[in-house]
Amino acid sequence: MASSWKKFVRIDSINCVINFKVLAMLKSYLKTALRFLLKNKTFSFINIIGLAVGTLCCLYILLYVQEQYSYDKHHKDASDIYRITTTLALTGDKHNNSTCSPPIAPTMKADFPEVLQYTRVITTDLLGAKQHLVRYKEKSFYEHDAVYVDSTFFTMFDYHFVNGVSSNKILAEPYSIVLFKPVSDKLFGSENPVGKVVTIDNAYGKHDFKVTGVVDESLGRTQIHANIFITMNSGGLGQYVRSNTMWAGNNFTNSFIKLRHDASAADLEKKLPAFLNKYGADQLKQMGMTKQLHLQPLTQMHFNMGYEVEAWKTVGRSFLYILILIAVMIQVIACINFMNLSTARASKRAREVGVRKVIGAGQADLVKQFLGESFLLSFIGVAIALPLLALALPYLNQMTQADIHLSFFSDYRVWTMLTLLIVVTGFVAGSYPAFYLSAFEAIKVIKGNFSNKVSATGIRKGLVVFQFVLSIVLIIGIIVIYSQLNYIKNKDLGFDKGQRLVFSFYTNDTQSKMPDFANDLRQLAEVKDVTSANNYLSQFVSQDHGVYPTGGNMATSIDAQNITTDEHFIKTNGIRIISGRDFHVKDSLKVLINETLCKRLGFNPQTAIGQRLFTQYPPDPLFYVEVAGVMKDFNYSSLHGEVKPFMLVYSNNPGRFVNIIASVESKDYKSLLGKIETVWHKSLPSVPFEYAFLDAEVQKQYETEITLSQIINSFTIMAIVISCLGLFGLAAFSAEQRQKEIGIRKVLGASVSGIVGLLSKDFLILILIAMVIASPLAWYGMDKWLQGFAYKISISWWMFGLAGAMAVIIALLTISFQAIKAALANPVKSLKTE
Repeated sequence: MASSWKKFVRIDSINCVINFKVLAMLKSYLKTALRFLLKNKTFSFINIIGLAVGTLCCLYILLYVQEQYSYDKHHKDASDIYRITTTLALTGDKHNNSTCSPPIAPTMKADFPEVLQYTRVITTDLLGAKQHLVRYKEKSFYEHDAVYVDSTFFTMFDYHFVNGVSSNKILAEPYSIVLFKPVSDKLFGSENPVGKVVTIDNAYGKHDFKVTGVVDESLGRTQIHANIFITMNSGGLGQYVRSNTMWAGNNFTNSFIKLRHDASAADLEKKLPAFLNKYGADQLKQMGMTKQLHLQPLTQMHFNMGYEVEAWKTVGRSFLYILILIAVMIQVIACINFMNLSTARASKRAREVGVRKVIGAGQADLVKQFLGESFLLSFIGVAIALPLLALALPYLNQMTQADIHLSFFSDYRVWTMLTLLIVVTGFVAGSYPAFYLSAFEAIKVIKGNFSNKVSATGIRKGLVVFQFVLSIVLIIGIIVIYSQLNYIKNKDLGFDKGQRLVFSFYTNDTQSKMPDFANDLRQLAEVKDVTSANNYLSQFVSQDHGVYPTGGNMATSIDAQNITTDEHFIKTNGIRIISGRDFHVKDSLKVLINETLCKRLGFNPQTAIGQRLFTQYPPDPLFYVEVAGVMKDFNYSSLHGEVKPFMLVYSNNPGRFVNIIASVESKDYKSLLGKIETVWHKSLPSVPFEYAFLDAEVQKQYETEITLSQIINSFTIMAIVISCLGLFGLAAFSAEQRQKEIGIRKVLGASVSGIVGLLSKDFLILILIAMVIASPLAWYGMDKWLQGFAYKISISWWMFGLAGAMAVIIALLTISFQAIKAALANPVKSLKTE
């Protein structure tokens, strides 16, 4: 027993000695690292600031991407919930929609035992009710993003209830609503609103609604965002959806089903063709349409799937991949700075390596030491980046239109991400310097020979080239994106978007005042033309009809999007008519068609005039309109897609219009808008005055591209700054290494410009090599990006030339400071030791 005890004490003592030695070694490494950093302040500053800036950019992008991928993952049954989507085919035209017809989801629940529950969401924005006038006592304001939902909505999806309790009864009562917390706060402040009655006035009429709950999104971000949730168990639109029996048309419903946990969505999808044929075959045949149903996982809804109709804003996966690539590029550029400057300063530490080897340090010990220094720098960089990120968050969030906030750092995944960032950055940045420095042979370095088997100069040149390849790719990306956005901004769309004001009317009461307001507008000298319509150009066109000429049928019909308008639309918007005539005030059942529809119908612009176009949607009777004229094709929607078959439908019924568009001419918009506001309040004294510029509305179609350009612009500047920091450090090292050579050249009569050119030449050659490598890479990437546009620029040689010139100028400005400083130095000082 005593022997065992002594053995245990001996082992414990050995462990204590080992632990003490390890701690002493770590302490020694830390002291050495700190001493070297303080002694080489310029080197340390460049590395730490480069890593800090790179880490700030990289961390924010990773947080942003994490937020985008987190949408709807907080729902308890998220993996079992699917949205029913639709593919429609009509005369060869395919339309992918994220929606389906109203009766499909409830019938699936009745027919398929694997479907446990369904719920439907109707977004009013796409159905003529963009804004809703909300009133409670003396408070009133317009609110957007209102949805009609089935009473099962809050049992399928998880929202945090601030007031009220989630259940299948919370929206069971007719004319009940649940409010998003910011809306509740505006209406009721800190007061509990449950049981209170609010009035909502919109295009569907004016009704009183009882508040049954208040929710927020504190559980997680959701794609199914709304400010007001209205029960489907109400009149108007709710009643229309509940009684709807259309299986072919009316594809405006976001329908969700929850499957049994053991059910297969793929197996259920295979049953849907027979299911659709069972209930919708006759309607589909009458309309000449084929239809397919698909199941989209809930967690994939936030990503752009190319749907023509999408209720909520999505993000493209390619956009997120580009951001991740930028994050990696920036961090790699920062790591390259560390590698280059560490190997460049190798001679400063060569004797230290030699002495350590002589007294017994192995290569593994030295690798640990230098990697430890790299991890320390990486840690310091992250420690500096975090407060900088906190300061930069408002600007970065505004740029990306995101909602990243400091509370994200309470999430363990963020700290895991930070730890990985430190470890990966530390290892990548320090690996080559560590193995390079530890490979010095002790005897040689003590004698003053600092070379090893690896060509440090060649590696450094390669890293500089790689660094500037990344920077130049980003610069070319900026040039191409800005060129495309400028092309979009200035392209002739076929209508006039400049100096056009749009006024929208969201309630039945306000819509009844539209003729008075339009007439008053016409009295203003600055107003040239005024028109009324159910849509304005660039706005999503929700109406479409299959039309066919005499002798055809719905099976051969062409699907045509359409806007209903008055006789002033063409003139006000500056649209060209190439044959026939414009609308007349006494017209009835007249349409204007675009060139694309004219061609698809088998007409030419001359033979189309007077032709009848027929359409029929069961149970409605056969209906026809007559072509009054043919319009030159114009881009009434985004340039991402080709111009589609389109027509303007004439109406002299003001009740069908919700927008007024005014063509104006003024150099003083502040004065003009003041006059218009006076006219507005004359007709609508209690309604907030709102307006929009048509050109700004057109630009909104490209928000994703604008955001991408802002992100690439900002982070490219960061990448260039980091690259230049490294180049500055290397230029300083080069000047220091060639100090005596420069002194001799000056004594022999070399000019300052000649010496500056000598020191700059090697770096400029590297930049030119980087340009040659970067150009095909950038061309390939930007050509892929441009494929998302039907109308786009051509990538030209000058874009690469401009990017190369910018890179050379930036490099020259960076290098020249050290080069000029070295060239102006007194040669006596550099030669006096010889």
